[in-house]
Amino acid sequence: MKKFTSVLFFGLLAMLSFPQENKELSEVWVADMGDGTYQNPILYADYSDPDVTRFGDDYFMTASSFNAAPGLPILHSKDLVNWELVNYALPKQFPEELFQLPQHGNGVWAPSIRSHNDQLYIYWGDPDQGIFMTKTSDPFGKWEKPVLVMEGKGLIDPSPLWDDDGKAYLVHAYAGSRAGVKSLISVNKMNEDGTRVLDAGRHVFDGHDQNPTIEGPKFYKRNAYYYIFAPAGGVPTGWQLALRSKNIYGPYEEKKVLEQGSTKINGPHQGAWVQTPQGEDWFFHFQDLEAYGRVVHLQPVKWENDWPLMGKDFDGNGVGEPVQTYKKPKTDKDYAILTPPESTEFDQDSLGLQWQWNANPEVVWHARLPGTDHLRLFSIKTPKEAENLWLVPNLLLQKFPGPDFRVTTKIQLFPEEAESGKTAGLIVLGMDYATLSISHDRNGYFIQQTRALKANEGGKEEVLETQRLSSKTAIFRVEVSAPEATCQFSYSEDGQNFKKIGKPFTAKPGKWVGAKIGLFSISSPEAKRGGYADVDWFRISKK
Repeated sequence: MKKFTSVLFFGLLAMLSFPQENKELSEVWVADMGDGTYQNPILYADYSDPDVTRFGDDYFMTASSFNAAPGLPILHSKDLVNWELVNYALPKQFPEELFQLPQHGNGVWAPSIRSHNDQLYIYWGDPDQGIFMTKTSDPFGKWEKPVLVMEGKGLIDPSPLWDDDGKAYLVHAYAGSRAGVKSLISVNKMNEDGTRVLDAGRHVFDGHDQNPTIEGPKFYKRNAYYYIFAPAGGVPTGWQLALRSKNIYGPYEEKKVLEQGSTKINGPHQGAWVQTPQGEDWFFHFQDLEAYGRVVHLQPVKWENDWPLMGKDFDGNGVGEPVQTYKKPKTDKDYAILTPPESTEFDQDSLGLQWQWNANPEVVWHARLPGTDHLRLFSIKTPKEAENLWLVPNLLLQKFPGPDFRVTTKIQLFPEEAESGKTAGLIVLGMDYATLSISHDRNGYFIQQTRALKANEGGKEEVLETQRLSSKTAIFRVEVSAPEATCQFSYSEDGQNFKKIGKPFTAKPGKWVGAKIGLFSISSPEAKRGGYADVDWFRISKK
């Protein structure tokens, strides 16, 4: 434990250097009920394909990040319910030049995180390149440069297992869009360092007959059984399987262990089994809520005849169903109620960890200068390939934080020498998107509400309403309402009186992700160079 103690010490030092802009609780969603119970989802945000492991007495989570940069979020918890976003394992997507433009739906798919030899390992699949691994002894600090463990198209959802004799194995699935086949689970031998596979692998389970689209396997060992936990049936409507065998290559018995059943929690699957120091068992999984993304739930687990029962068997059919509320996991002491960051005043030296770019960032996109209290976003010319904002890389985005919320931000536009062509504003981004933006022409400044339907297919952006402004400054607002994620934009010039503008917009998910909310500052290709927008703050609150 000496090594882990030192890891915690240096981790705490590293945390001091991270942006600590929002230690306040979310106004939108808090899982911890404050009375010894919690409500699901424990993270009402798009942490898709979550995986969790225990590292000493701490828990760390990671999730799919696809094309967003930085990638591979690292969340930390002491009690499995309260989570902080503390780091990213992948500063940029790679190869870096490929991800200079947005690669929606590509990049980091379904990672697994594991503790081994006093280090944390993360494995993930890039469906176009293969399976990668990064590791660290300090999860709050820098992670090692990724290693390509297994090259090939369509190799996804990897999970390692170090057996009792030290031998290492890797289980994974296949993306039909690249591999030409799916619904298969395979196991490969790895070297003991976990840096490369040693063979072509063997198929150990075929789900084509009764468990189509089986994917997302997680490898475990318990009571001499090898377990593969894997979802099947598809994301919106699927279920969670447990496979077990006393031989790592099978044959594997199968049992459905979690289903929607009588609950409103659709498609509960793909997650992580965790055992606490107090001897309790828990399972994390996601639920697909369309524009709100794949939100994270926590279920109690009981073992019966060496099979896990997840959640509660409400109808007595032997299959667990998700719980909406439950008593919190036992811990050695009470821990603070925490939520990931949302709002920001832009008064720190760097961006808050809630922010991700739409592609690998460039240093000239923004500035946070010492002694200032705003974020400066430079007016970057849109790429020639961009028919709308879908393929614009310098979108600064974060996840939807809950079912009902309000975003308010103050933006000033400085076009410098350009007579027109500089635009900045607020965006709700999905395969359809909507914006509220400030722009200018020879007559002064104006605000516009726009939308682009089927933006991912090149749909043109249309202006729904334009209003003249008396200055270069406006306060932008959007209110998002459940259940359909309906967005209503409004604006103010005095900070007190807000006027609705445009039409209500129904947010749509992106490619494998929920809708995102954020900022942009762009220039038309023909406009004079220069120009920028200053963002004073970005506040997320209850409606």
